[in-house]
Amino acid sequence: MTAVPTPEPDGAPRLASLDILRGVAILGILFMNVNDMGQSFNSPDIRHLGWSVADQVAWWARDILADGTARAMLEMLFGAGMVILTERMTLAAGDERVLGRYYRRNLVLWVFGIMHMFVLLWPGDILHTYAVAAMLAFWFRRWPPRKLIELGLVAAAVQFAVVGVFGIYEPLQTRAQVSTLTTKRNAGMVLSQSEEAVLARASQFAARQAAAVRQHQMRVAAEDRARSGSSNDWVKAQIGKSVDRLGIDELFSIWEAAFTMLLGAALFKLRILQGQRPRAFLAWMTLAAYAFAVPLRVLGAYEATRFTSDPQFSWATDELARLGMTLGHVGLIHLLLGTALGARLLKPFVAAGRTALTIYVLQSILLLWVLFPPFGFALYGKLSWMPMMLVSAGVDLALLGLAMLWVRRFQIAPVEWAWRSAVAGQRLPFRRAVLML
Repeated sequence: MTAVPTPEPDGAPRLASLDILRGVAILGILFMNVNDMGQSFNSPDIRHLGWSVADQVAWWARDILADGTARAMLEMLFGAGMVILTERMTLAAGDERVLGRYYRRNLVLWVFGIMHMFVLLWPGDILHTYAVAAMLAFWFRRWPPRKLIELGLVAAAVQFAVVGVFGIYEPLQTRAQVSTLTTKRNAGMVLSQSEEAVLARASQFAARQAAAVRQHQMRVAAEDRARSGSSNDWVKAQIGKSVDRLGIDELFSIWEAAFTMLLGAALFKLRILQGQRPRAFLAWMTLAAYAFAVPLRVLGAYEATRFTSDPQFSWATDELARLGMTLGHVGLIHLLLGTALGARLLKPFVAAGRTALTIYVLQSILLLWVLFPPFGFALYGKLSWMPMMLVSAGVDLALLGLAMLWVRRFQIAPVEWAWRSAVAGQRLPFRRAVLML
């Protein structure tokens, strides 16, 4: 595959390998979003979406192979883009103007993300989150790869340590202690004041948990009624969820994205993200990443499908598994690109990568405003896991075909054009693209 020499409005070259990764990620993210578009945001029970044999197959495949990886890949590509763009800005305008230009670019992206949430009514938007995370990651862009990797793994390490201690170890210790004290009391033995306090705290905690479960069930039922009711109810529900999204959860989303962007910057500097390392290196990296991540993913899926309130080991390892699986996908894609068949199969994703923002918005329009709203096909709550995955595949195939047709005639996609025109402060032309060879 030959990279297009001057596809950017400013004449700068693009890397086809990064466009392919971006295309795979932006199409893959629909498989992660579709359940929130077509079913409840609030439901913690995966069976709420259906649990037939076909649904279980779809869920297991999605959870092990894909969950969170499209998001992670996009975050890594944002990190790579940060390095590419800031270096280009430095050459064009000098280092003293890089901060202003890069922040302006991401502030406009943040506005686009907020519009996605409150105009197109998609509470699950990632653009506004990535814009803020990119502005935080910016300050570490010049760090060497090793330091970036160390810093980028902080979020995963903190999750492992904090959740491991407070989410797994302490609850299990408390449970064992309560079991022992309950047996002691049932045997007629007198408990000390401190032992009685332990049982009282455990009882209070169990009551709070039961109340939280009931409250959650009420929220799910209310959301289902609103999103399958009148158009006004649907709009209010979507806006309400968007407002909730900008609360404390947003801080955790920014935290995750910023650290993953730093890993992406490191992988780009190491020439891994663009697939420029030797094939043997990529093969060993891919094998090691999957060997690490797949068992953790399988364990996590198994724990989730036990449907108990027991602490789960995967709570602590989820982020590490997500990053490992994503790295494996990156390596696998580059290994496939090194083969004739793989290069042919992946070539269409260049178009998706060059029109990623537009595809992302079209996904929201097609599903949120056509398939699932009360005034459209009104399919909210009517599709289970397997049909949702099939719908996502069909929508993605249509959008991929549209992207391929678009880049043959135009230099830039509509949403990308609007974003870059707003950043540049002038209306950019839809220049005819150089065809892929």
